[in-house]
Amino acid sequence: MLTGTGQVTTPRPLLALAALALAAGASPAAARIELGSPAAEADVTVGCMFPMTGRSAIYGKDSVGGIRVALERIAAEVGRGPTPRLRIIVDDYGSKASNAVRLAEDYIRRDHARFLCGVVSSGVGQSVSRLAARRDVIFVGTDHASSRLTIEGFHDHYFRVSNDTYASMAAGALYLADLQTRSPWRRLAFLGSDYDYGHVTLRDLHDALQRQGVKYDAVGEFWPRLYEPDYSSYIRAIQQARPDVLVVALWGADFIAFLKQAEAADLLQHVRLANFDTGGNYDVMVALGDRPPPGLILSARHHNNWPDTPLNHAFVTAFHRLEGRYPTYAAEGAYSGIVAIAEAVRRAGPGARTSQMVKALEGLELALPEDPPGFVSRIDPETHQISQYQAVGEVVPDRTFPPARVMLGNWIAYEPERLKPPPEEIRSRREKVKAAPHVVQ
Repeated sequence: MLTGTGQVTTPRPLLALAALALAAGASPAAARIELGSPAAEADVTVGCMFPMTGRSAIYGKDSVGGIRVALERIAAEVGRGPTPRLRIIVDDYGSKASNAVRLAEDYIRRDHARFLCGVVSSGVGQSVSRLAARRDVIFVGTDHASSRLTIEGFHDHYFRVSNDTYASMAAGALYLADLQTRSPWRRLAFLGSDYDYGHVTLRDLHDALQRQGVKYDAVGEFWPRLYEPDYSSYIRAIQQARPDVLVVALWGADFIAFLKQAEAADLLQHVRLANFDTGGNYDVMVALGDRPPPGLILSARHHNNWPDTPLNHAFVTAFHRLEGRYPTYAAEGAYSGIVAIAEAVRRAGPGARTSQMVKALEGLELALPEDPPGFVSRIDPETHQISQYQAVGEVVPDRTFPPARVMLGNWIAYEPERLKPPPEEIRSRREKVKAAPHVVQ
């Protein structure tokens, strides 16, 4: 339903359909998984929370696969001092903040977890982040992206090991600025999930476009609910707005569903669609088949075919050997989180205080699968946000990673120094929170 402000809200019948779809797709609760060392032998316990059932289950399953690859890497890193013995517990938080907080409390109280990790939803991530600060444990975010967590909501106990909305939208703005010189566009629309991730993504996009001096007309904002089953009303509203470019901030099955419905409605024959944060995920490549819509501009937090390096090949190959399929970006995020935790334990020592573990993580350099030649990922001490490249591409035929028949190519990769918030912006955002603490919910 289009409101008087030009925004779309979900009609009540569609909400009912969404509830029915979620109920129909529900599966029995996933069993708790334990990986790594047994409790009696472990140096530290890590409590991970992922969606293991329902519409986002692939993110949890791939995260478990990524953790298994990370444990192999840690075991193989001989000659660097004692090998950290990690006990890693994974459980299903069902995409609900209350469940995630309860799990985190159980990990800390019953399992004596020193670290928390995971979480796909940015809204859930904020709840777990606040709990970590209260309970003096470290939360390593592996797969949520709201820049609020490392800027406005910054505290010592939170770290993130995948690119956030600030970096992905900075890359997007650079790409759109260049596109405007090659294929002039003027009218820009945005569609994103109606929760923290979507709204922060739009803010970061507008700010990034302003920094690049891009001139454009904002012709509409559209806000479906997370896990929306029917995007037809939003698609009609977008068609009426007639954008040249539509930036989408949906992820996983939501983005795939939107793509299919938009293509069926002939929207993508007339609009360039860009998704700079999650759209280049492997599950999207599979869903596109061999006849993708024209003009898609996509990126993600890891790509199976970029960069073309031994480390990325090794990661993708190991994941396929262990899991029998190719990874989504969630796998590399979880892999990175466990590798970072192991290195912190190695440097600080298993008996170190939390503050010493924090110091070990700040400024930590990690060679990760998404690092191009000559670059090493680094955790920024000022934000605890990892600093990495962001590669944006177009859909091209590629059958190297079946069942996908397309992958991204024609890459433009942006250096992390161009994607980081400057110190004055960090200070400004944090000062606004001090003046109005309700800004970070």
